[in-house]
Amino acid sequence: MHVRNYSVVICVYTEDRWEQICAAVQSVRVQSLPCAEIIVVVDYNPGLYERLVAAMPDVTVEQNKHEKGLSGARNTGSDLAQSEIVTFLDDDAIADRDWLKSLDAAYDNPAITGVGGLTVPNWQSKRCWWLPEEFYWVIGCNYLGMPPSGAPVRNLLGGNMSFRREVFTIIDGFQAGIGRSTSKRPLGGEETEFCIRLAQRLPETVLVMDHRARVSHFVPDRRCRFSYFLSRCYAEGISKALVTANVGAGDGLANERRYVTRTLPLGVLKGVADLFRGRPDGLGRAGAIIAGLAMTAAGYVVAKLQDAAAKPVRLPEPQEPPLVSR
Repeated sequence: MHVRNYSVVICVYTEDRWEQICAAVQSVRVQSLPCAEIIVVVDYNPGLYERLVAAMPDVTVEQNKHEKGLSGARNTGSDLAQSEIVTFLDDDAIADRDWLKSLDAAYDNPAITGVGGLTVPNWQSKRCWWLPEEFYWVIGCNYLGMPPSGAPVRNLLGGNMSFRREVFTIIDGFQAGIGRSTSKRPLGGEETEFCIRLAQRLPETVLVMDHRARVSHFVPDRRCRFSYFLSRCYAEGISKALVTANVGAGDGLANERRYVTRTLPLGVLKGVADLFRGRPDGLGRAGAIIAGLAMTAAGYVVAKLQDAAAKPVRLPEPQEPPLVSR
């Protein structure tokens, strides 16, 4: 059986996450299937770059060569990667020891273009009691309503995803201006846009998630605040508007329609039912679903209206009056 080689790209931007960065790199170092190279891309932070170069001589540390932001950093990493499979891990995530081995097993199917895994929360102190699992995407984790392990998916989650290297010769990398960048808003969606654009360019694309490829994603207490939840939902609405502007609403909102019409109503009903079973946290989850949906929709509508207002109005060309014969 052919065992593929792997490049693991970790994008970093702040020394505030130094402990998480070191833990992420160490989790890749000790994989049961060793990777060919670990690439750490620093997003416009010279101090962090120098510190990483000094601390990690066994790792390829490079500065972002593209536009500032997560998309540019990922593009820098994929440019440097030399392996058959280019893999991305968040800087605040820890991969299980068999993470790469599990991804590799999925690639035994030659029809598969990209593989993601299961991302679960690693709470800083305790689980956020009111946060519904339907909204775990707010904290960068797999959420309730996603297809089961092994089933084809529209897009992978950015903190735990991999692609065959030739993908990056087919499309021009991750789109700048959609996900995390200089904006203070917690935007996202660049990996969604990337995967949709890949499928549009290469219709035979098959992406799957294998839940054996597991990573734990650090969730600080500040991301368990309701204010962060609302701001993240609003930003996601903006991101969806940007994605649909690039790839069209048909592909850009295909999953979201099912999520809004099926997954979320069931979540609200389950929360209310839990309340009547004597679990008051059910009401909190139901309320969070309603508030989160409202804020996401608001962000989407506002972004679409702003985009429409920014586009120049094209007036009809003036018509010459018809010639009247005398």
